[in-house]
Amino acid sequence: MTVSEREAREVAEAAREKDWRKPSFAKELFLGRFRLDLIHPHPEPAPEDAERGEEFLARLREFVEAKVDGALIERDARIPDEVLNGLKDLGALGMKVGTEHGGLGLTQVYYNKALALVSSASPAVGALLSAHQSIGVPQPVKLFGTQEQKDAFLPRCARTDISAFLLTEPDVGSDPARLATTAVPDGDDYVLDGVKLWTTNGVVADLLVVMARVPKSEERKAEGHRGGITAFVVEGNAEGVTVENRNAFMGLRGLENGVTRFHRVRVPAANRIGPEGAGLKIALTTLNTGRLSLPATCVGAGKWCLKIAREWSETRVQWGRPVAKHEAVGGKIAFIAATTFALEAVLDLSSQMADEDRNDIRIEAALAKLYGSEMAWLMADELVQIRGGRGFETAESLAARGERGVPAEQVLRDLRINRIFEGSTEIMHLLIAREAVDAHLSVAGDLIDPDKTLADKRKAAVAAGTFYAKWLPRLVAGPGQLPRAYDEFGTLAPHLRYVERTARKLARSTFYAMSRWQGRMETKQGFLGRIVDIGAELFAMSAVCVRAEKLRVSGEDGQAARQLADAFCRQSRLRVEELFGRLWNNTDDLDRKVVREVLAGSYTWLEEGITDPSTEGPWIAEALPGPSATENVHRSVR
Repeated sequence: MTVSEREAREVAEAAREKDWRKPSFAKELFLGRFRLDLIHPHPEPAPEDAERGEEFLARLREFVEAKVDGALIERDARIPDEVLNGLKDLGALGMKVGTEHGGLGLTQVYYNKALALVSSASPAVGALLSAHQSIGVPQPVKLFGTQEQKDAFLPRCARTDISAFLLTEPDVGSDPARLATTAVPDGDDYVLDGVKLWTTNGVVADLLVVMARVPKSEERKAEGHRGGITAFVVEGNAEGVTVENRNAFMGLRGLENGVTRFHRVRVPAANRIGPEGAGLKIALTTLNTGRLSLPATCVGAGKWCLKIAREWSETRVQWGRPVAKHEAVGGKIAFIAATTFALEAVLDLSSQMADEDRNDIRIEAALAKLYGSEMAWLMADELVQIRGGRGFETAESLAARGERGVPAEQVLRDLRINRIFEGSTEIMHLLIAREAVDAHLSVAGDLIDPDKTLADKRKAAVAAGTFYAKWLPRLVAGPGQLPRAYDEFGTLAPHLRYVERTARKLARSTFYAMSRWQGRMETKQGFLGRIVDIGAELFAMSAVCVRAEKLRVSGEDGQAARQLADAFCRQSRLRVEELFGRLWNNTDDLDRKVVREVLAGSYTWLEEGITDPSTEGPWIAEALPGPSATENVHRSVR
C-alpha cells in the first residue's frame, strides 16, 4: 500500500490512548512538575503476592540450572522440545494468566524477575516466554477479550499452547498505515490473506494474534462494522497458514522466528478481539505494560555483566595489579555496577506501579524499555572491552583451550536486538516525545494545524493563553532551589533537588522549542530524542534515590545502595548536562544537508575501493497474497 505521511500520522494518532484518567509521574516530569509523592515511599507488593512469586522463582531456578543449557541452544540454534515441555509443566507459560484460568497469576514484578532469571541462562528462552505472554494471545485477550474468549484461550496459553504476535510485514515496520494483510468478511467468518515477517514464536506457535485490515464498506458500517486494522486470534495449524521460513539472526539464535503466510484462512468472527478497527489501539495498550518484559532481560544481563567483570578483574593481573585497580578499567566496572542498580530500580518501580494500577505508566514503561535497551548494550560492550581478546572469543573456543567459557560476545549479540524489538530506539523517542508534549498539543495544537479554521485557532489561542499563564510561572522556582528540600534522603537529597530543578529546565526548553518551530517541531527528531533522553535520566535518578531509601529503611544493604545511587546520579548528571548542551549546539542542520547529498549520489566516490559481498536480490522481498509455494516449516511442540 502507498499512503501519504499525513495519512500515516493520522492512523498512528487514532490508535493512541488519548485520555489520562490516572496520574503519571513521568508525564508530570516532562511538564516540569516533580511529583515525588507518586513514587515515594516506594510501592511494595502484597505479602501473598511476594510469597507466591518467591515460591515460583525457587522452582524456576531449580529447573533452569538443571535443564536449560544455554550453550547447547546457542550451538544448535534451537530450544529443545524437552525444555519447552518442562516450562509448560512448570506453569511458566501462564505466569501472567490468572489462577481462575489455570495460570500462576504472578504480579508484573515477579514475572519480570522470572524473565531476568531465565534470560540469564538463555536469552532465547526468555524471548520466547516474553513474546508468548507480554504481546502474544494472553495479554490482549485478558485486556480486551470477551468472557468466552478468555475461557477458550487463556487456559490453553497457561499450560499447553505457545502464542505469537503478528503485526510486521515485509514492507511494513513502524508504519502500520500501510498494513497489507486483509481480513475480508464472509458470513460468520473472516478470510485472511497476507504475509507476516519476524513472527517471534511463529515457528512453534499454536495460537496467533494477527493484525489484519478489514475493508471498509458503507453497507457494513451501517451495521456497526467500521472496518480498519483489526486483531484476531488464529489457530496456528489452520488450513492456509504456512510458516515459509525460519529466520536466523546475529543473536538469539534459538529464537523461533519466521515468515508466515495466510492464504484464504477462515477465522470465526468469534475470534475477533474487540471491534473492527481497534487492532492498533489494542496492540499499543498491550505494549504499555508488555514493554516491561524487555528491560527485565536487560537487568538480568547487567547483573551477569557485573558478576563477570568483578570475578575477572580480581583475577586478571597487569603491570603488577589486578586490572580493576587500574582507573581505566575501574571506571567501566563502576559504570556497570551503578547502571545495573539503576535499571533494576526503574524496572521494579515501573512494575510495582503497574501492579498497583494507581498510575498511568505508559510513559514509564516506554522509558524503561528505551533506557534499559540502550544502557544494557553499553554495559555489555564495556564487559567485552574489560575481557579484552577473551571478550571477543566465543565461549566454546575458550572452553576448548581449557579456560572458563564466558559468553561475553554472545551477550553483546543477544542484547543488540533490544534496541529494535517492540519499538526501535528512534521510534520510542518519537512515541515518548508525543506523549510528553500531549498537554501542549491539547491546548495549542489547533494553532499549528494548517487544516483548522481561523475560528478554531482563535479558540485555541484563548485556551493556550489560559494554560500557559498558569503553567509558565511555576517553572521559575521550586523546591529544588531550597537547600533543605528532600533532606529525608540524606546524602541523596542534592540529586533529587537537581532532578526537580532540571525537570523545570526541561519543560522550559520544550516550550521554547514549540514556540520557535511550531508545526515543524515534529520534524526535529534529533531535538526530541535528546529531550526524551534527558527525561529518561531524570526518571532513572528518581527511581534509584527512592529505591536506595527503601533499602535503607528496611535495613537491606542500605549503605551500599546509597553509594550506588550516588555514583549513578553523578554519572547521570554528566550525561544530562551534555544532552542539554546538544539541544541547541549540534550538527542537525548540517547532517540533513549531508544526507541529501548522500542520497543524491554526490559522495559515491567515497565508496570506491571495496567489494560488496552481499548477494543479489531485492532489498524487500515481494509479498503478494496467494498460496504458499514452499514447505511448511512450522513445528509443534508436544
